[in-house]
Amino acid sequence: MSEQPSKRVEVVFALPGRCWRENVSVPVDADAQAVAEASGLAMVCREATGRGPAAYGIYGRKINAADVVGDRQRLELYRPLTVDPRERRRRRTEKT
Repeated sequence: MSEQPSKRVEVVFALPGRCWRENVSVPVDADAQAVAEASGLAMVCREATGRGPAAYGIYGRKINAADVVGDRQRLELYRPLTVDPRERRRRRTEKT
């Protein structure tokens, strides 16, 4: 019986005031979505925001859910925006 090759990936998800970090071992061909599900943090994101991750990234660079994550990389789960940044700026300028 041969062991399937695997890779180690760190998965992170943050909310204001709280950060989750999990290290997982996944198959070499695992994409970002599969890694997020394997870590359990995709479920944390769904519970905290009401839906799954809005996007994925590796060290601050946005990637697609189908992109393969490399060995020893950090996969970041991005939460959905609650307010459009343009609308937030507009409201802020109206107050001044």
